[in-house]
Amino acid sequence: MIAILIFSLIIFLHELGHFVAARCCNITVEEFAIGMGPKILSRKSKKSGTVYSWRLFPIGGFTAMKGENEEVDDEHAFNNRPWWQRLIVLLAGALTNILSAFLVMAVIVLSQEHFGSTTIHSFPPDEKGNMTSSQTSGLEPGDTILKVGNRTIHVWTELAYAIVHDGIEPLDITVNRNGEVKVIKNVVFPTTVEDGIKCGMVDFKIYGMKKTFGTVIKETVFQSLSYVKWVYEGLYDMITGRYGMEAVSGPVGVVSAIDNTVKQEKGYSYLPTLFVLISINLGVVNLLPLPALDGGRIVFVLVEAVRRKRISAEKEGVVHLVGLAVLVALIVFISIFDIIDLFS
Repeated sequence: MIAILIFSLIIFLHELGHFVAARCCNITVEEFAIGMGPKILSRKSKKSGTVYSWRLFPIGGFTAMKGENEEVDDEHAFNNRPWWQRLIVLLAGALTNILSAFLVMAVIVLSQEHFGSTTIHSFPPDEKGNMTSSQTSGLEPGDTILKVGNRTIHVWTELAYAIVHDGIEPLDITVNRNGEVKVIKNVVFPTTVEDGIKCGMVDFKIYGMKKTFGTVIKETVFQSLSYVKWVYEGLYDMITGRYGMEAVSGPVGVVSAIDNTVKQEKGYSYLPTLFVLISINLGVVNLLPLPALDGGRIVFVLVEAVRRKRISAEKEGVVHLVGLAVLVALIVFISIFDIIDLFS
């Protein structure tokens, strides 16, 4: 139930973004629906003519605009609006998801008593009393880490991710040591294998950082931007083969992950973070230049802006129809693996 509510809220915000942008651009919205399948409740606005509906299956939703998928002889139809207005409408859904994730991230940050810094406090020895890998490689207490490899580091979450993702090989670490910028070459971190994926491990402790107006803004901005970058990196890692099918989840896998989180002690406290992750994932993936997604439609609008000539609605419709079929097949395929994992 919690998973369905989170999905419904994220999709509602996505479609609300399209809806508000369409209305601002004077485009006729024929229906604004939450859910898919048969209508349960519906109401038609006497002023705008828009049908507001609640449908049976609470996963999904849509904003149906006049002239969205066909040529309609009406100045208020989507197909007859200037290209830049159509671009705004198409971008609005994903941007609303990303913006709402930023706002929830701000709430998460404000609720924290203090933050982790990027300055090394100490290196806890292992069970045998040996020095840690990164300490023997040249890092020292008091070092403020500025870069990990080619990644610029602003906040602790970026630092932790950089080491986990890239620390499977020796890395050049740029630090501020006593006011002087130094590059420590070939720093080695310990590694572990999680679900068949090799990851680096942070082997030092960091100083805490007081919560001030400036640190709240910094943490909110850079943590949110990091999530956006991590989505793209995750997609790249799947394409290049670092992550296999076991690392990919469809709707069933996401629902299972949410349910498992809620069942854990204090699991509800992690729901805002899950909201941020899922919302940013939806926003970023929707902007990919693939047929049937908002990003695919944006490509056609941009091509029109460059050519100053629109591609016929019929040809564009065929491309998106094929893309939708492939997308649905992919979701079903991934969901099968999710279901197998649930019972394995």
